[in-house]
Amino acid sequence: MTADDFRKLYEYHFARNRTIWDRCIVPLSDEQFTQNLDYSVGSLRNQMVHMLNIDDRWFSGLRGEAIPDFLNPVHFPKRSAIREQWDTVETHMRAYLDQLTDNDLQGSLGDLKTWEVLFHVLNHGTDHRAQVLAMLHLIGAPTFPQDYVYFAWGKDV
Repeated sequence: MTADDFRKLYEYHFARNRTIWDRCIVPLSDEQFTQNLDYSVGSLRNQMVHMLNIDDRWFSGLRGEAIPDFLNPVHFPKRSAIREQWDTVETHMRAYLDQLTDNDLQGSLGDLKTWEVLFHVLNHGTDHRAQVLAMLHLIGAPTFPQDYVYFAWGKDV
């Protein structure tokens, strides 16, 4: 894989995160958003905070910055605060990816190669998006397929 391949995969990651947010999270009531669903990390709010936090932690490490603490979802009572934080994290991720070279992929963060960290973050995002979609289904909210192939084919799902 090349740096360009990872940039394309991250466009998918960012696009599907945004689709979940815009189509599925925004229309929820506050009660639905914070309702404990006793699955994974809890409520949909907790899932969204967790996802942005883990992206930020791994990419901070890749950038050689201090790893941020784990975020407590209760410090995000409003969805707008989560979206604002997520947009900031995504901006920083994009800046890192814009500078990424093929040679950088062989660098390391701890005992993982850079490409392994990048793959892990993508995989983690897919896993948690699937959890979010399952949770949305459980409360009767609309969902959509997040398959990469639809993104690659340019289909808006």
